[in-house]
Amino acid sequence: MIKYLIWDAGGTLFDTYPAVVEACRVALNGFGKDAPSEWVLALCKQTTSHGIHTLADMFSLNEETFQQHFKQSYEDIGEQYQPPFPGVEDVCRYICEIGGQNFIVTHRPRASLQTLLAVHGMTHYFTDFIAQEDPYPRKPDPAAINALIERHALDRVQCLVIGDRELDIVAGQRAGVRTCLFGAAVSAVQPDLIIEDFATLLHWLEAENTNCAAG
Repeated sequence: MIKYLIWDAGGTLFDTYPAVVEACRVALNGFGKDAPSEWVLALCKQTTSHGIHTLADMFSLNEETFQQHFKQSYEDIGEQYQPPFPGVEDVCRYICEIGGQNFIVTHRPRASLQTLLAVHGMTHYFTDFIAQEDPYPRKPDPAAINALIERHALDRVQCLVIGDRELDIVAGQRAGVRTCLFGAAVSAVQPDLIIEDFATLLHWLEAENTNCAAG
């Protein structure tokens, strides 16, 4: 059975990319610059830090100053405008109902993650999480995932890592657990499952767990 889900946060649990793109463009506008939303999105989907670094370099801006403007613009948007993706809560609830647990491994600061969870009434679905301040290298290093698995004595066979970027999938694979890639039809990595919506994930989990129970 799959009983333990290890989620990425931004772009997977929560639809944060529109806010990230808007914050980048507002920050650029403050310097009299602009860039197409689609281009900014493609950069930030690799990682937000990569997007900020590339934009600062392309427009000859001081990266630290640009990052500060981005951070302020992003905070001004607010967590209420970064909702969970449709179907996410159904998946989290299902895992809790079968006696499983949900976890998060994110590069997002702890306070930001806690606010996102609280604003959208999601806190109670999660047993534990590892955030930016915790002493682990960033994904695709599997250290944070391994730490959660060891901390809660999870059976790796019963774990599934869910993320929207290849680095999430590589981290899960290096940790020796199954993986699910959200929102990408084409990928250089080979996850166990690729989904475009979370209803698909819920049906897959129900079928997988029913088959295991029958066997």
